[in-house]
Amino acid sequence: MEIVVAGGHGKVGRRLLALLAREGHTARGLVRNPDHRADLEAVGAAVTLADLERDDLTDAVRGADAVVFAAGAGPGSGPERKRTVDLGGAVRLLAAARAAGVDRYVMVSSMGADRPPEGDDGMGPYLRAKAEADAAVIASDRSWTIVRPGGLTDDPGTGCVTVGRSVPRGSVSRDDVAAVLAAVLLEPATAGLTFELVAGETPVDRAVRELAGA
Repeated sequence: MEIVVAGGHGKVGRRLLALLAREGHTARGLVRNPDHRADLEAVGAAVTLADLERDDLTDAVRGADAVVFAAGAGPGSGPERKRTVDLGGAVRLLAAARAAGVDRYVMVSSMGADRPPEGDDGMGPYLRAKAEADAAVIASDRSWTIVRPGGLTDDPGTGCVTVGRSVPRGSVSRDDVAAVLAAVLLEPATAGLTFELVAGETPVDRAVRELAGA
């Protein structure tokens, strides 16, 4: 498969690109900073330069079998940038996938996006941006999957997770999030599913197959 990962230089994006490349897929990281090219090429990924907030992304995703939105404005950004990246970037990527004929769209969302709090303090702006992005994806005509991880850690992955439409709050390593995303991309029966993800005891591939009913 040829897979474009928006936010390819992010902590989840880089892990996913490395995993896909190791598995023999054509992995393309979509980044705006040319200085990030070497980091992605070092893990076996190709690089496409584009700005999620400003550019028409159609050519950037053309020819792909799937796109993954793993971008984010980051914890140091304000509410406005969360809307232009976490919401606006996801919607731009969705429009590009439609225009380029890319059917598969995988969205990295967040636990709590189904009930985002009001106010501009804490996680409110981020979760509201994610909620609106998720709604746009669900309303689209793409074969979408929305993955909502719990709190992200840099702990080494265990290869085991808990997934479900709703699971108890918890954390999960970025390694294991990347592994779940890779498994979702290879399991067509996950299309149309929104699910939560935390650390657990079920091997990733089995967890994803059981969730999909495959």
